[in-house]
Amino acid sequence: MAASLIFRSPPYSLSPLLHTTPQNPRPTTSIHASTTPTPTTPPPPPPSKHRRPAEQNIREEARSHPSLTNPHNYSAKYVPFNSTAPPNTPTTESYSLDEIVYRSRSGGLLDVQHDMDALKQHSGAYWKALFDSRVGKTTWPYGSGVWSKKEWVLPEIDSDDIVSAFEGNSNLFWAERYGKQFLGMNDLWVKHCGISHTGSFKDLGMTVLVSQVNRLRKMNRPVVGVGCASTGDTSAALSAYCAAAGIPSIVFLPANRISIAQLVQPIANGAFVLSLDTDFDGCMHLIREVTAELPIYLANSLNSLRLEGQKTAAIEILQQFDWEVPDWVIVPGGNLGNIYAFYKGFHMCKELGLVDRIPRLVCAQAANANPLYLHFKSGWTDFKSVKANTTFASAIQIGDPVSIDRAVYALKNSNGIVEEATEEELMNAMAQADSTGMFICPHTGVALSALIKLRNSGVIGPTDRTVVVSTAHGLKFTQSKIAYHSKEIPDMNCWYANPPVHVKADFGSVMDVLKKYLLSKDSK
Repeated sequence: MAASLIFRSPPYSLSPLLHTTPQNPRPTTSIHASTTPTPTTPPPPPPSKHRRPAEQNIREEARSHPSLTNPHNYSAKYVPFNSTAPPNTPTTESYSLDEIVYRSRSGGLLDVQHDMDALKQHSGAYWKALFDSRVGKTTWPYGSGVWSKKEWVLPEIDSDDIVSAFEGNSNLFWAERYGKQFLGMNDLWVKHCGISHTGSFKDLGMTVLVSQVNRLRKMNRPVVGVGCASTGDTSAALSAYCAAAGIPSIVFLPANRISIAQLVQPIANGAFVLSLDTDFDGCMHLIREVTAELPIYLANSLNSLRLEGQKTAAIEILQQFDWEVPDWVIVPGGNLGNIYAFYKGFHMCKELGLVDRIPRLVCAQAANANPLYLHFKSGWTDFKSVKANTTFASAIQIGDPVSIDRAVYALKNSNGIVEEATEEELMNAMAQADSTGMFICPHTGVALSALIKLRNSGVIGPTDRTVVVSTAHGLKFTQSKIAYHSKEIPDMNCWYANPPVHVKADFGSVMDVLKKYLLSKDSK
């Protein structure tokens, strides 16, 4: 009704307000010139001595930090990934993290296994207190959300070798309005991993991988550069961290299949970019062949080091909930390393006594690239890759995921679910979320679509504490948002499109449009 009252008010009705005396006027003080000095407060004490010499930086200061010398002899190594045994199960085949190796002798995936007996020397309460004490600090390298868990990531690396942009510590956003208005939920959260150095969760893994490469190069191992196949975000993270360390980066990108914002990042950071006339799976095949012949270190999620950084997002979620476990965590899935990384982080916290259970995991796929969803719906019978079709969720446009075995293991051991989203569903979910104050990527739209379906079917309850993982920043996908709100996407009902209204530049036309708009809002 307020808007309609405004329209009925005469044009001069606001004028008396200009002469109204405030009810509680602020007292005024007269200022008079005087030759008598006015008493002043004593000058502040001189600033305290800088906490380190001015010529010393935080990395140099960290060299004398006692906790960086690994006094407890924590260690980690590569072992073959075993889909039938829990992480950290003893095995006879293992490799030092200082070896350049990507697969086991049988050709299977590798996993990073930690010395759990050494880590169990301390209680869960000890680890919680230690991790909590490092949040928000600038002490090198603990200001990073990844390296604040250094003992659980790369315990033996020297702080001098770490390449970090203080990634992690990303916002856990209470989606109050979205949850209440569209889903009838009161405990919905969005983990904004895209609010990061290069705008995606890939920073969490890349800081670990590039740090280890930095270490290997200092050890004179045969590594000239680092290479990856990418649908956008991996290349952005790789090029940025390599640039920070002065390490050459090589990127294989599928031509015309990623956004301009994603393409410009590796170019700006000085990467050597090859635009290939194939899809991601074709790029992945080529980079494997190239890294087998040239001294280029492989940076894709076939390399299990990245998952060590990505698992810290799961630990961080628990930390942000004061070490309480959410009921559900929904993760978009393409190459499928991330769903296993989240499982590994949650499982590690449970095994070391920080929590007593893990959440149920949901992997959300685009219907145009859904091999895991089809595998799940078949009852986990023989996996078949698919030819990925074009999707607005370009980073998960992958038909032959490297980490399929890891993902299946994670889902089976977390009582997990796989869901899919059509292009219309994911774009409408993205726009719907944006209308409540978020600005998410299409991949997060996939995860929200999965949530909508699971809420509608009653699988997820109205009071279930649920976390949706947002993997990239919406600013990387402005092209798709513009197309959506312009209603330029063929065969798509853009239910939440909000195109600008073109109005003549005269007062009457503007007033007519505004009155109509305000009345429509007033009636709701």
